Amino acid sequence: MQVEHHDLNHEFPNLTDEIHALKAQHNHFARLSDEYEQVTREIERLEEEDIPVDDFTIEDMKKKRIRLKDELYQMIVAYRADQPAG
Repeated sequence: MQVEHHDLNHEFPNLTDEIHALKAQHNHFARLSDEYEQVTREIERLEEEDIPVDDFTIEDMKKKRIRLKDELYQMIVAYRADQPAG
């Protein structure tokens, strides 16, 4: 099965510098990012290997990924706004 990848750098290709800086500078962002990547890897593994899983389970995992992605994006936007124009 062809699976679309959802890692943060793929989701936000124009924000990779900010993502890298936040991972290095902010523990909360790094923890959320790790959690996002873990959930994403598990979803992709289930889809790639076509492992039978309850619809509610996979949907809950995808909702969690969306919540994490939204929170991470808000942190990236706030970080970017705080950086000097250059």
